[in-house]
Amino acid sequence: MIGRLNHVAIAVKDLDAATAIYRDTLGAKVTEPLPQPDHGVTVVFVELPNSKVELMAPLGENSTIQGFVDKNPSGGIHHVCYEVDDIIAARDKMKAAGARVLGSGEPKIGAHGKPVIFLHPKDFLGTLVELEQV
Repeated sequence: MIGRLNHVAIAVKDLDAATAIYRDTLGAKVTEPLPQPDHGVTVVFVELPNSKVELMAPLGENSTIQGFVDKNPSGGIHHVCYEVDDIIAARDKMKAAGARVLGSGEPKIGAHGKPVIFLHPKDFLGTLVELEQV
């Protein structure tokens, strides 16, 4: 059901410093910051030949990643994102298999402008999983 790896997300405290590491030290192409108020983050994508790295920093007082950044002040891998053809069919299959879909269970529009859902890390080997419809 899952397709290719879309991105690995790294939560950071300082998005400008993280961007500089990837752009200036590693020589990667990075996008401009993209605020995602519905998700409580600002993101930058590091574009790689075979995938992307999403650098994300808390946005606003109710950021969904603030607790993660507080526990991991140096930053850390937050989630992995896999592509799916049909987000509703994927969600329904996950629920039928006993996996927990976070939030309301309804897809939200993600940073790529496409529907996404998140799956509980306790159901996936301790890893928060994002599914994105492509």
